[in-house]
Amino acid sequence: MDSFYKDLSPEEQNLAASNDYNFDHPGAFDFELLVSTLRKLKQGKSVKIPVYDFTTHRRQKDWKNVYGASVIIFEGIMSFVDKELLQLLDMKIFVDTDSDIRLVRRLRRDITERGRDIEGVIKQYNKFVKPAFEQYIEPTMRLADIVVPRGGGNMVAIDLIVQHVQSQLEERELSVRALLASAQQNQPLPQTLSVLESTAQVRGLHTIIRSKDTSRDEFIFYSKRLMRLLIEHALTFLPSQPCTVQTPQGHEYEGLSYNGRGITGVSILRAGETMEPALRAVCKDVRIGKILIQTNLDSGEPELHYLRLPKDIGEDHVILMDSTVSTGAAAMMAVRVLLDHEVQEDKIALVSLLMAELGVHSVAYAFPKVKIITTAVDKSLDDNLHVIPGIGDFGDRYFGTDGTDRWRDEEDREQPSY
Repeated sequence: MDSFYKDLSPEEQNLAASNDYNFDHPGAFDFELLVSTLRKLKQGKSVKIPVYDFTTHRRQKDWKNVYGASVIIFEGIMSFVDKELLQLLDMKIFVDTDSDIRLVRRLRRDITERGRDIEGVIKQYNKFVKPAFEQYIEPTMRLADIVVPRGGGNMVAIDLIVQHVQSQLEERELSVRALLASAQQNQPLPQTLSVLESTAQVRGLHTIIRSKDTSRDEFIFYSKRLMRLLIEHALTFLPSQPCTVQTPQGHEYEGLSYNGRGITGVSILRAGETMEPALRAVCKDVRIGKILIQTNLDSGEPELHYLRLPKDIGEDHVILMDSTVSTGAAAMMAVRVLLDHEVQEDKIALVSLLMAELGVHSVAYAFPKVKIITTAVDKSLDDNLHVIPGIGDFGDRYFGTDGTDRWRDEEDREQPSY
């Protein structure tokens, strides 16, 4: 909450310099910005958080980007004061700490971190902090779901809080999965899905890369062939317009040209990066962005770790690339990131070599305007959320990090006919 202090006027700056400005009054906070920011975070959207400089009492020029998460912890002494803010909180915790400890902590923080002298801190505490606690903060204790005495030393209370959060996560995850599973039962695949025609060539390529006996170099070679076919197929969904050109023989040809500003490819690292060469081979001057999304092994939730997108990507058609899609969780987070960067939903095409039906339905359910393009859709997932019959871990097989690579002498290697 300290990030949301208001900027001070010149007159207020002078009061703050003499420790006569009341930072412990609700009016010192920008509740309108705070509430809108938390609401966006709860919707899974990215937000910009102001960075407040406590030495100058101003917001810095650069703000911090924060993305939505399964659990959002919001902290501040005035957390329960604003009614609109209070309604956004799923679990309200009041940490009750002895007044002497609060004073010692404030002295240590304001002197070492904020460059203030002890006389000024004591003056501010007696004039503003203590009265504000009694008037605005202590009465809100009754609004809390849990009151934790002794703060971080109360391990029993902390364990109870953790257990409650975990149970809520499990309950919500199960309900969402149940909703998606029920939504796909006996339902046709969505209209936004396009599957590459299963020709003899395509089935032959799938046969090679799906086989556990395929060596790494063969896996790479035939995967690249399949990627090229997939990317070529994906480009047919880009908008076009009639275009007339003159042939070398002096005749007119009625053709088509791309009707858009630009094309950007965005790969979901690391396996999605393997599709970039195929895109570059058929799209001249295509721009490339990268998103790193990894699954938290403890929570099972996708987490955004790295993001690099071209400037003004919102004006482009975007080809979002990942090698395989199982549940669709990572793909949905990647789409959400693109939308947060002002890419229009109907200008996004999710392109993947292999998808599970659950992943297809999940993405289509969440983003009905996103085009979904793949070479094959498999029916189910196993208990570890791997696609069945599947292709294995594409990244491990492609980059040789699974420890099962079978290198063979050139003369001993059979050459498949596809």
